[in-house]
Amino acid sequence: MKAALYSGPQDLKIVEVPQPAPAAGEILIRVRACATCGTDAKIFNHGHPRLNPPMVIGHEIAGEIAEIGDGVTGWSIGDRVQVIAAIPCGECWACKADKMQICINQLSMGYQFPGGFAEYMIIPNEVVRVNGVNRIPDGLSFEEAAATEPMACALNAQELINVGKDDVVLVMGAGPIGCMHVRLARALGATKVFLADINAHRLALSANAVSPDASIDMSQVDIEQEVARLTDGIGPSVVITAAPAGAAQEQAIRMLRPGGRVSFFGGLPKDKPMISVDSNLVHYKELILAGANGSAPSHNRRALELMASGAVPVKDLLTHRVSLEDVQQAISLVLSGEAIKVVVVP
Repeated sequence: MKAALYSGPQDLKIVEVPQPAPAAGEILIRVRACATCGTDAKIFNHGHPRLNPPMVIGHEIAGEIAEIGDGVTGWSIGDRVQVIAAIPCGECWACKADKMQICINQLSMGYQFPGGFAEYMIIPNEVVRVNGVNRIPDGLSFEEAAATEPMACALNAQELINVGKDDVVLVMGAGPIGCMHVRLARALGATKVFLADINAHRLALSANAVSPDASIDMSQVDIEQEVARLTDGIGPSVVITAAPAGAAQEQAIRMLRPGGRVSFFGGLPKDKPMISVDSNLVHYKELILAGANGSAPSHNRRALELMASGAVPVKDLLTHRVSLEDVQQAISLVLSGEAIKVVVVP
């Protein structure tokens, strides 16, 4: 079978490898779609401390069951499935407290286990035993299902800060995850949702797709002044920083109305993780600052339901599709900002 083997920074090649067979407790799938994200691009360019090459990468996975290992029940050949990316252990204090997204022993598809940029892939027992294999609802394509993992991460973030009825939400970062945040906030009941980015082309592309109540080009206007104007000087009740920028996190805190909540969704570069915070703003305005690390298996299941019901559509966000042989083109599209979401179809 063909697979995209990552051997180090900027070394990603399509190679022929033996088709794997599932051991006891495992499932073999025919990969039908594997979406790309900024993490794939970072790995391609710089590697990752938790990934030891050579490794088949790709972690936003949907496919069709081709073979079932001994001891696996509840599944049949031909079932359409989505696979979680972040794998909790199910045993640590966080998992037992129903906080699997912060499992202290977390593993990942495409990092410790071969990922989805391949024709076939093993779903390891570590995924199967924590209910990390999800049935794709009827009417949802493999390509749409491949977007489940980032939607699940967005859902976790918005649940942590209780986005809901009457909220005024500002999403900073107009990439694919920013688009998902806009649509999800609306589905959860937000009254108004604004979208901001410093890249005018990416902002226009994404705003055309998700139609925020206002789009803010940070290269042309002072975002703090513009948000104040849009909210009659009150400020948003929620800010989600869906971009790896410390300046955005600092601005988010300053813009919030009293009692507001901010989600630091985009992690910062490892060499620049520090920001400056006016603690008195947090204190006197009773602000809530929350991180968002990823998703639990339950978030993936609910994300699939939201997408399948039409509450949070993603089909139009999948702007580019490429073959497995063109996986490097997919990563180039992610880096260029020309696409919203790119899907590799093996």
